[in-house]
Amino acid sequence: TADQIENLEVLGYVMSGSRHRRMNAVRIRKENQVYSAEEKRALAMYNFEEKANRESMLVGELREMLERRQKAIASAVGDGATLSDKFESIGEQKKFI
Repeated sequence: TADQIENLEVLGYVMSGSRHRRMNAVRIRKENQVYSAEEKRALAMYNFEEKANRESMLVGELREMLERRQKAIASAVGDGATLSDKFESIGEQKKFI
């Protein structure tokens, strides 16, 4: 009967049904550990990509701000040429003798 089985399990005996239940519980815990490791990797990759996107947007905004500032400085100086215009290469190389 169920009471006898329970008394025997309390004493330390393991019935085959209980062993099956325990093995399933262990297997499910192991599967959950594997899934959580895969989920952690996926989450880390997602966070990395999001951070890279935010940084590239920030770099783009900073470039635009620098270009606006350079144009404002160039117009205040009066020549209208930005620093990149002043130092732009025309493709010629001069030889030093």
